[in-house]
Amino acid sequence: MNALINVAIPVFGIVLTGYLAGKLRILGDASATAVNAFVYYFALPALLFLFTAQASLDEIVNIPFIAVFLFGTLTTIAVAALGARLLFRLDAKSTVVHAMTAGFSNTAYMGIPIFLTAFGRAGTLPAIIATIAANTLVIGAGIAALELLGKGAVQRQSRITRTLRSLAANPLLISPLLGLCVAAAGFAIPTPVANYLDLLGGAAGPSALFALGLALSAQALRIAWGEVAWLTLLKLVVQPLVTLALILYVFPLPEAWFEGALILSALPTGALIFVVAQQYNAYVQTSSAAIVVSTAVSVATVSLILIGLGIN
Repeated sequence: MNALINVAIPVFGIVLTGYLAGKLRILGDASATAVNAFVYYFALPALLFLFTAQASLDEIVNIPFIAVFLFGTLTTIAVAALGARLLFRLDAKSTVVHAMTAGFSNTAYMGIPIFLTAFGRAGTLPAIIATIAANTLVIGAGIAALELLGKGAVQRQSRITRTLRSLAANPLLISPLLGLCVAAAGFAIPTPVANYLDLLGGAAGPSALFALGLALSAQALRIAWGEVAWLTLLKLVVQPLVTLALILYVFPLPEAWFEGALILSALPTGALIFVVAQQYNAYVQTSSAAIVVSTAVSVATVSLILIGLGIN
């Protein structure tokens, strides 16, 4: 029960605060855009870079943990894609976004704040590694698939180039990779720079949660209940169960990494999926609804996992 009081309630309370600030029009669309831009371009990149740069390379390149997280994600995506075609008869582009919605965990805007609250700064590395993996694999591969589904050879070539440029400019992907390079080279970050990044990154947790609430408040819900229920079940139940099975029977992990993998797999769908869906005009309404519903339901499911793991 301490996990619910000490971790879940503060974390989801900040999301609710941001949601109410948007719904009550205390902060308008311009404020939501500004807060999200601050988190996306400044606070989270600073935190991701600093934590990665100051970690040991052996900790970052944790193959069993990465394998558990990716295989759990890919299995969920594969099941979702199959269901999209067989159960809901979706077209190819909608199937891609449907599958991404089922497998993409909100590791950055929710995972990192939860880990900071539950484990402190030293325990955030699993969430950072998962953020790199999720942005590279799920978002990168998903965007590439959507680009390739475009019509016309010339257009397709330009879309691939644009996709690669977009990934290369993604601050949530580039900042930890730069930190990884610093860690691999053995460079020590000067104290003034480290303090600057520490102060800026310290705002990432609460700001990310608040920005998530603001973003959810702006999304209209036009719900295809069957599809949203299916996606929520896959994201919050199936993916954690697959991850647990992988840990127990394929890739055993130490306790801290076991807890990290299970929590990260149980997080709701990341809001970045809405950005992708909107950009490609594919499955926008249902993916938006799934983000909101999975986030709301995860208040209960993530809290139960935290309590079950005895995290306080």
